[in-house]
Amino acid sequence: MTELILRAATPADVPALSRLGIDSFVEKFAHLYCAEDLAAFLAETLSPEAVAAEVADPARLYRLAERDGALVGYCKLGLTCGFPEYARGRNVIELKQLYTAPGATGGGIGRAMMDWALAEAAERKADEMQLSVWSGNDGAQRFYTRYGFAKVADITFAVGEQLDEEFLFARMLP
Repeated sequence: MTELILRAATPADVPALSRLGIDSFVEKFAHLYCAEDLAAFLAETLSPEAVAAEVADPARLYRLAERDGALVGYCKLGLTCGFPEYARGRNVIELKQLYTAPGATGGGIGRAMMDWALAEAAERKADEMQLSVWSGNDGAQRFYTRYGFAKVADITFAVGEQLDEEFLFARMLP
């Protein structure tokens, strides 16, 4: 397997980021939603226009994972606390997304991006990291638990008109 390269996102990456986000979400979760809810969610959060706005937002930070010149994953941090009502820290960062391309899971991409996210949080002197994970995504929950995250609350996540049961995981940082 060739080397994994991590780098910052640029506006030129928006089309590929949008495509990977849509492909990843659809492969993992599309079966949970009616067509209207799925289409509304994808347009609102993963369309090229939505991704372009996120990449340009100074409160968001992206790291891309490439292998053999192809985008195979990305991680997005929110530099402000997404769930202040559950915050235990004073400077909380949110892990907003950690997506891998369909078929690319298990190649060290998630580990590399999580290591980057934790290092970035340390550099920014964050004392807590939060993330939300679908209640039925046992694999992701195991992954985050290996990094010291634990469930701190039951929350919901809207996909169109549907509200999913999610778990808020968090980890205090040194």
